[in-house]
Amino acid sequence: MTIDRAAQARNEHLTFRANMGKGRHGWLRLTPAYGVRVVRDRLADLPQGSIITDPFSGTGTTPLAAAELGHIGQSVDVNPFLIWLGNAKVGHYSAETLFSTTDAAQAVLADARKHNEDNDLWQPNLFKIEKWWSPGALHALKALRRAIDGYDGQVKDLMEVALCRSLISCSNAAFNHQSMSFKDSPAEPALFDFDDAERTFATFAEEVATLVESARYDLVGSATVYSGDSRTGVAALAPADLVLTSPPYVNRMSYIRELRPYMYWLRFLDQASDAGDLDWRAIGGTWGTATSKLNTWTPETATPVDDPMSAVCDRIRRDGEKNGPLLATYVHKYHHDMWLHFQAITKQVKPGGAVSYIIGNSTFYKHEVPAHEWYAAMLRELGYTDVKIEVIRKRNSNKALFEYDVTGRRP
Repeated sequence: MTIDRAAQARNEHLTFRANMGKGRHGWLRLTPAYGVRVVRDRLADLPQGSIITDPFSGTGTTPLAAAELGHIGQSVDVNPFLIWLGNAKVGHYSAETLFSTTDAAQAVLADARKHNEDNDLWQPNLFKIEKWWSPGALHALKALRRAIDGYDGQVKDLMEVALCRSLISCSNAAFNHQSMSFKDSPAEPALFDFDDAERTFATFAEEVATLVESARYDLVGSATVYSGDSRTGVAALAPADLVLTSPPYVNRMSYIRELRPYMYWLRFLDQASDAGDLDWRAIGGTWGTATSKLNTWTPETATPVDDPMSAVCDRIRRDGEKNGPLLATYVHKYHHDMWLHFQAITKQVKPGGAVSYIIGNSTFYKHEVPAHEWYAAMLRELGYTDVKIEVIRKRNSNKALFEYDVTGRRP
């Protein structure tokens, strides 16, 4: 396949950056993630009321875009935080609920501002929490968390999204590249600064107002995010007119790493081992104990791409020094799991329905892992017709890395 590198030079309007400022799509950042424009482009010609499935829900871009355009969105994810977030984003919010949220936020701020003691405030069991927030900001977040706990339902959902936005905005975390890092810490331990606390309270007030405003615009259609494993937990979904998704890429980028601050503050995580266990359940997960479990993993079935995959894995194993065997196993397990997924999801595609997988290739020790080609091979093995690979964009300065759309139609 010939690639026009100039034409595909990094199209940031096709990434999550394009979601920022687009109402509910910009509620929370998750990197890497694909942009709403990609989704809307692929939904443009479908008749209203079509069923759109995303078996890798992430932050809910696909089901939300489907509901905005008058379709029925359905998606699954193994991560309970992402299930909660996705359903919050696709919710229908009445005027009464939004008024109640504004009033509740004012009460929460009043309660948090008068809470001067730290002793009775809960804080998440996040490793080295002091590197994330200054003492003043941390106190404010803890006081807000305590006050928000007095609410429930959609009012609480919106305030918790605002809390998530605030805790990142007021943190020492930096998102100036693909993954997360931390700003330089001062040489001496930081002192409690009341201005830091007040800035955090003010940020929360602004975030609530932003969320309430974007939630005023109701959705024409509907969507639901379910708890499920994309390899085994899709049988309960309604047959889809279109499966549109962007699975994790073959690059060892752990979504758990980016989500930890949210998940700890919202009590979806308590111990570091919880994160590793959840990442092991996800396709491509390699955080914490998930990495060590790769050492003993063995495949349960063959795949249609075993031969080319084995050749690539052998080269990775040979040239990767001490990490070669682990990374070779990672590549094998990733495509093994995707094969299980393709078999499961095909049963949930209507005859004549289509699939669209946004996926990037990867390189390990200069050896390409052509996930897009192997996806296409698996679809053909399952009987899909008109299987195509389209280059969407160049991903970064590495001239070998691109993002592709792998499509096909079920007979």
